[in-house]
Amino acid sequence: MTDAHDTDLKKDLAATLHVRRDLGPEYESELVDSFLEKIDQRIDNAVERRLRRGLAEQQMQAARGARRPKGSDSWGERFGFGIVSLVLAIPLSAISGAFGGMTGVVVTWVGIVGVNMTQAVRLNPGLFQRGDRGHED
Repeated sequence: MTDAHDTDLKKDLAATLHVRRDLGPEYESELVDSFLEKIDQRIDNAVERRLRRGLAEQQMQAARGARRPKGSDSWGERFGFGIVSLVLAIPLSAISGAFGGMTGVVVTWVGIVGVNMTQAVRLNPGLFQRGDRGHED
């Protein structure tokens, strides 16, 4: 598509130069203005296409974000993540205990809990939001 636009632009420039030769330098300003208007219009059209494409992509992302892809919150994913974090917790606790003592173990477990909480919030965005439901005075 760009090649076709480049070819059209080259033809327009050649035609403008040809007309300038025929009409003389007194019409040069008008010819240049006319050619620049064509370039401006092409740039405007290209920007408009890109903006529409970007807007359409944002709308698609918003629509995809509104509904989760199938299976993204499956029991298997949650279970697997929990098992993997517990399996990794054993050697991490041993290593941190050997090098950092009780402080190392506490820091390791804070990290493990943090990773699991992050995963839980990712799968359930409103999990830790506090609501006033049921607490009317």
